[in-house]
Amino acid sequence: MLSLSDLKTWLHRDLSQLDKLLLILASFDEPCQVKDMRERARKAGFAMPKSWNPSAPLGKSKGLAIRTPDGWEISDSGRLHLTNLGVTKTSPAAVQVATDLRVVLQSIGDDDTRAFAEEAIRCYEVELCRSAIVMSWLAAVDVLRNHVHANHLAAFNAEAKRVDSKWKDAKTTDDMGRMKESDFLDRLAAISMLGKDVKEQLKGCLKLRNSCGHPNSLKIGSNAVAHHIEILLLNVFRKY
Repeated sequence: MLSLSDLKTWLHRDLSQLDKLLLILASFDEPCQVKDMRERARKAGFAMPKSWNPSAPLGKSKGLAIRTPDGWEISDSGRLHLTNLGVTKTSPAAVQVATDLRVVLQSIGDDDTRAFAEEAIRCYEVELCRSAIVMSWLAAVDVLRNHVHANHLAAFNAEAKRVDSKWKDAKTTDDMGRMKESDFLDRLAAISMLGKDVKEQLKGCLKLRNSCGHPNSLKIGSNAVAHHIEILLLNVFRKY
């Protein structure tokens, strides 16, 4: 959500009517009515001209804004449009994380893993924070499974069977998906592929991924996502 302070900065720039309306919508975390938009603009020091009929340009915005029964709201494509204008809450350090991950992306050989990672970056760059956390975790797990399959499969299966006698040997990376991800990290630590501290950090990432993958009231900002991705970047993507 765009802060009132940022809204004040952007509304007083030389932008189109539609761009200013999208900025106002981006300052709400729920659908709003036209009267609410006018009041929000007023609080930001911008008197919306009486001649403006916000519903007209928003209705012709080709999906940048959506009208719901509860009012107008900005869409994901609308947020991307504002990001392309330079409107972002992301700190320079957080932006660097995405840049670093794009560099690593080029070295990821597996097509599926690379697709997960690329989608995570795109979600992050348009501030779809929950999606970025989920997709980056999927990419990291893919990297770990591929490395186990290529280098530690026998040791992994032996440890898995030691803990659970019913474990059926994994032959493919998909077979590893039968194991809970938390248990998977424990097995990797047991065969010394992960250090204890790395395992605990990755379990923290997994916990956040689980929270973001289910409907709840948790709020996540871009800097929290940057921290999550940076841990995966340093301990998984660059290492394996």
